Amino acid sequence: MSQAKVDRYKQEKANREKTMKKEKMIRRLEGAVGVFVLCLIIAWCGVSVYQKAEEKQAAQVETVELDNTAVSDYMASLNDTEAE
Repeated sequence: MSQAKVDRYKQEKANREKTMKKEKMIRRLEGAVGVFVLCLIIAWCGVSVYQKAEEKQAAQVETVELDNTAVSDYMASLNDTEAE
């Protein structure tokens, strides 16, 4: 082995602990970012499904109008007969 290779090996060995800590930190940071992105995707899917369900439910609402004048007239006539 040449002297340059020996010196480079010794320097790498001296800095190995620092390099390993740096690589470990980068790996953890990448994992955290991956988990964050995964959570965002899951939340986005949940919101999307919720909005579609709400739109479908709003579209199914049916309005019915009831004309109850006949019932009101009948009740009024019953009250008039009781009052007499």
